[in-house]
Amino acid sequence: MTSRAALAWVLLAAAGPGLAFAPVFGLSALVPPIAVVAATTFAAAELARRWPGLVPWRPLLALVLGLLGLAEALLWPTTAAGLPTAATVRALAAGVTDSWQLTLQSTWPARPDAELLLFVPLAVLVAAVLAAELLTRLRRPLVAVLPGVAVLVLSQAYVSLTGLTATAVGLGFALVVGALLVTTRSRSGDEPTSRRAVLTALTVVPTLVLAVAGAALVTALDPVERPAYSLRENRPAPVPPRRLGNPLDEVAERLLHPGQQVFSYTTDDPVDRWRLVVLADFNGVSWLPGEDYRRMGAALSPAPAVTTDISRQSARIHVEATDEPWVPSQALPAEVTGVAPLIDETAGTLMVTGRRGPVDYDLSWWEPRVDGDSLYNAGIDPTARSGFGDLGVVPAAVAELAKKASHGLRASFRTALLIEDFLSKNYRVATEDLPTGSGWPQIERFLLDAKRGTSVQFAAAYVVLARILGVPARIAVGYRAPAGSGRVEVRNEDVLAWPEVAVAGVGWVPLDPSGTAESSGKASGLAEVTAKARAKLPPPEELVDPDVPADSGDTVATSSGADFSLPLTGIALGVAALVVAWLLGVPLAAAVRAWRRRRRPGARAVVGAWAEARDRLRAHGVPFTAGMTVRDLASAAAPVGGPPVVTGLHALAVSVDQALWSAGGPGAGTAAEAWAAVRAVRRGLASRPVPARLRAALHVPSLFGPRD
Repeated sequence: MTSRAALAWVLLAAAGPGLAFAPVFGLSALVPPIAVVAATTFAAAELARRWPGLVPWRPLLALVLGLLGLAEALLWPTTAAGLPTAATVRALAAGVTDSWQLTLQSTWPARPDAELLLFVPLAVLVAAVLAAELLTRLRRPLVAVLPGVAVLVLSQAYVSLTGLTATAVGLGFALVVGALLVTTRSRSGDEPTSRRAVLTALTVVPTLVLAVAGAALVTALDPVERPAYSLRENRPAPVPPRRLGNPLDEVAERLLHPGQQVFSYTTDDPVDRWRLVVLADFNGVSWLPGEDYRRMGAALSPAPAVTTDISRQSARIHVEATDEPWVPSQALPAEVTGVAPLIDETAGTLMVTGRRGPVDYDLSWWEPRVDGDSLYNAGIDPTARSGFGDLGVVPAAVAELAKKASHGLRASFRTALLIEDFLSKNYRVATEDLPTGSGWPQIERFLLDAKRGTSVQFAAAYVVLARILGVPARIAVGYRAPAGSGRVEVRNEDVLAWPEVAVAGVGWVPLDPSGTAESSGKASGLAEVTAKARAKLPPPEELVDPDVPADSGDTVATSSGADFSLPLTGIALGVAALVVAWLLGVPLAAAVRAWRRRRRPGARAVVGAWAEARDRLRAHGVPFTAGMTVRDLASAAAPVGGPPVVTGLHALAVSVDQALWSAGGPGAGTAAEAWAAVRAVRRGLASRPVPARLRAALHVPSLFGPRD
């Protein structure tokens, strides 16, 4: 009967990998349900141990107890008086069919809600039940840990651990497997103590060595603490069908009804403007919002492109009833409570689908902290261009106008300020007969002819000019923040479109070419810093490029000393790969060779047994020369293997004589007798010291030699 200690270790090997989902849900959310699963599986085994009649039903009992435990731990709102209901059953079914997909559609760390989290303890439950049954019925501990390996592989498909974290996880799993092997070996009462020690060392030590070597290889391949590819890539959350109206087109319509309230907010932090939607794709006729939305997770860190200091701000927002899916947000949302929105992480826009009536929620966001001098001298972030399409056919007059606006400066934030300055000084805001549209015809008319428009035409024209000059830019649509304190009401008259440019280290910085964003008489946040940078613009004849690398923002060129790390890294990877190939490849090749020899028909199987015994002895240092017979090899092996090996070789010699020299050929059982003799030889060699056995197991020359 399987010991309780062995069962505990195999359950730990099955349940522990579930904690590798910690980057997705957080460790504190995973420990309770996984502990429940492990405890209920162990309890089912104990019940079957106490009442043997339950043994045939043990797997089913473990599954039922595990599901009941998960219902109490995660799905208690669906239960009635502690008992599962139809809603509980539906929730468990959704855990199998839906929760894993919802997790892939979420930002990470995801909300630790049951509808997302449930698939992890369910996978652990299946793995724990299978592991317990494999250990109990097959008594093969290495086979019993395979379900845990499957859960570990599943977790890495979600988010691949790298660097020291991967090393620690791999080593921890190997230690659990090693403890399981020691426990199961110590229960083998039919073997002498010394033999059990040797067998334990020969199984546990290679396992730990391989784990350390594999973990070191993973660390060498990618020492950086970051997730690699995961199933989450290219799996956005589904969004409602695209609306017929364009948010830019609605700006003029809203300005015709200025008094209508849209939303209100309360905050103690300074706010300059609120965004609803960001439009970056341009097809020549319309600007289109992105569709890469995800379910908002527990919290968001600042974007990797933001390397400057940041602060966290918050507000309480009330949105009036409307058919628009977007709700007010900021460029770098950190957390949303009160609703479960979809979020476009690159734009900071929030969408609440299927809402009815008003919406109340709390929003917190990250605000970059930078001074005016640093912003004025900053470069642009060229990586932000990767998501933009081209502008199509640019009219020659517009391209020439872009060169005029930049005064010949290369792309930088200084160039972005020059374009803003050019538009604000040479174009005026329309207050009557408001123009509409933001396609090429309207942009060309605004820039070259009418020279008047709403914030829509200013923003669209700015983005076109900026992109022509290589400055990453996009359009944001939202509302300026009115002056006031306490509860501030935002109305249609505050609607606004503005351009944003990607600045190295800072992120997306809003600009105001139309001069309408600060009509409230105040500026705050990045807008306030931008005003200070704007004030530093000299006369055109004194303009010079900032001291930043061309087209690379504030990225510092790689020093020549870094070149020497590449050969060292290659050498380290090569050595690690060779070590792993040696530790894994030699025993595997020997096992495959023995399997192929044993499957040969007739006399060839007997010859294969002779070759197997010969190569095993060669690995242990027994000299072999061409022309030696089995009996000659027995004499040479006597000092190495002792009487058991000699006896086994003499038995093998009888089978070889019968197979090769008997007139009647080998009998039906000759091959089996020959391979039984090989096993006797191997048992004799098993009494050798552990270092000798390890050297023989990894002996490469024994894989090559005389043909069979």
